[in-house]
Amino acid sequence: MSLRGVLQRILAILLPLSVASTLYLYLYPIVQQCAFPIPSTKNNARESSSTFAANGVINTLFQHVGAADSQNNNNNNIRPEPAIFRLLVLADPQIEGDSSLPHPDDEFGSRLRRHWAKIQSVLFDTTGRSESDSESEIPPSVISVLADVVHTTIYEDIPSAIRATLKRVDLFGNDYYLAHIYRTLSWWTRPTHVTVLGDLIGSQWVTDEEFEKRAGRYWQRLFRGGERVNDDLTITGKKRSSEDGDVPPEAGLEPLSRFNSSWSRRIINVAGNHDIGYAGDVSRHRLDRFERVFGRANWDIRFRHPPLEEEETQQEEKNITDENAENSHIQPTLHVINLNDLTLDGPAFENEIQTDSYGYINDLITHRSYPVEDETSFTLLLTHVPLHKREGICVDGPHFSYFDNEDDNSDGNPRFKQGGLREQNHLSDHASGPGILQGIFGMSGDAHTSAAGGRGRRGLILTGHDHEGCDVVHFVNRTFTDSSDNNENENEHEPDNSQPWHWDATRYSPSALTSNSDNGSSPAIREVTLRSMMGMYGGHAALLSLWFDADPDVNHWQYELQTCAIGGQQIWWAIHGLALACVGGVLLVLLLWGVETVCSAKTEKKTVHFVSKEVAKSSDRKVERD
Repeated sequence: MSLRGVLQRILAILLPLSVASTLYLYLYPIVQQCAFPIPSTKNNARESSSTFAANGVINTLFQHVGAADSQNNNNNNIRPEPAIFRLLVLADPQIEGDSSLPHPDDEFGSRLRRHWAKIQSVLFDTTGRSESDSESEIPPSVISVLADVVHTTIYEDIPSAIRATLKRVDLFGNDYYLAHIYRTLSWWTRPTHVTVLGDLIGSQWVTDEEFEKRAGRYWQRLFRGGERVNDDLTITGKKRSSEDGDVPPEAGLEPLSRFNSSWSRRIINVAGNHDIGYAGDVSRHRLDRFERVFGRANWDIRFRHPPLEEEETQQEEKNITDENAENSHIQPTLHVINLNDLTLDGPAFENEIQTDSYGYINDLITHRSYPVEDETSFTLLLTHVPLHKREGICVDGPHFSYFDNEDDNSDGNPRFKQGGLREQNHLSDHASGPGILQGIFGMSGDAHTSAAGGRGRRGLILTGHDHEGCDVVHFVNRTFTDSSDNNENENEHEPDNSQPWHWDATRYSPSALTSNSDNGSSPAIREVTLRSMMGMYGGHAALLSLWFDADPDVNHWQYELQTCAIGGQQIWWAIHGLALACVGGVLLVLLLWGVETVCSAKTEKKTVHFVSKEVAKSSDRKVERD
């Protein structure tokens, strides 16, 4: 069998496999039925009974074929509307860079030039020898140098060059693997908002030059087409002086749009420890360069829901009271908070930065948070380090470590101080409880003395940092337990044993959340720590739907979250490698076919020419005999 025949048989097997796997890779959200959950309201429930478009994937498909415009214009019963706030959530891409590659002076070409200069130097030293010496054998020094160069090149330089090349290919592929996750999910699911929950790059200690390179790859490769959130929109995070005055509550009030949202291209970047460091090594310089490229580290914005549509005929059918009728005129709002919680614990490298963070939280609570009793407001907290939990709740348990000595950086600019906070898995119990749960969300176990019975504001917490991911419910535990073992390594305040309650957490389940949050005596809130989007963790993302249920029996915000994973980076490499191999195989088959066709044509031509000559000779001999 010819080579072309063998290749054709192989391609007959590989081509269908390549086409199928490529379709999966570029349509994996559809294959895995990844879509923003459809709001579970009474109106949507009625529509769901008469249409299959209540399925999230089918509903998203309708959006792609242009059904959204027709729905908005005339027939609202064609399919349920998607949520008005749809957030694509990603976490911890951790872009690596040139710092993991050899220094330019150690590149393969530079090494060869140094070897050649060494050889030339030795040969030049031998040019002054006498004529009789020149006729003798090569000096031992030259042989020794040549042997050393050959040995170094084979056993050190070439392996190092191979490792560097593989690392460059890996970095290239990793960038486009991460970009594929964002690009594919953004195209298919049509989010109104996008966030990355910290650790955008792989190290906070990279040079400014390296930081700029990785930032350029972040915007030009991973999130190509995305935009930094403008400082005019994040004015709440601006460091303010006494002359500036307070930020008014209505500052940053933005309209929500179900379709064609102006925020769909803006990337809400959360500061991570690999971007700016932990409290013990966050410097003003690192924080400033992050904010210049990726946006402010502390800011919040309030979105307003468009006027609620409550038809008069529906009101008459329900025979609602005047009090309920007023619900159609309420103005629901969504408060999105981007919090840099890396500086809440300590000891801090720069106390001023930590003071600014707590000042921001106090300003947020005092001036821009709506009353706890306001059921029409929802608080969405985006931050990096997860809240405190007991050991065993998540993969990462409570852990704090501190710098053992002073930094001996040779440039004279220390990166950290002895005793400063070096690493943490969770926030301390004090930063989590009084700082966030009680401060930002207004929750408390003191039902009789706290607003709204201590229930707190309706909300959700999204965090990164723990690459394995975790989903928990924080709640008030009124059963006292000795938590001294869990607080062993933490820099936090000792719990007040006289207090008849304490903060606790448990794995999330719908019953764990509703059994606590639906009664004022046991406030609870959900925290989702998203699994990393890195290839070694399966390329995860989350799709969060938030909507306001205007039904008089509900009359508050609701949400639903779905996760979606593409699979490991090796899948991305394998599918693209197979596709390239098939393309190369097809081209080779075509080339062989062309060569065989040309050769066959030439052979046929020679055969015809030979036969013609033989016929002519035969004719001539016959004529001669005649």
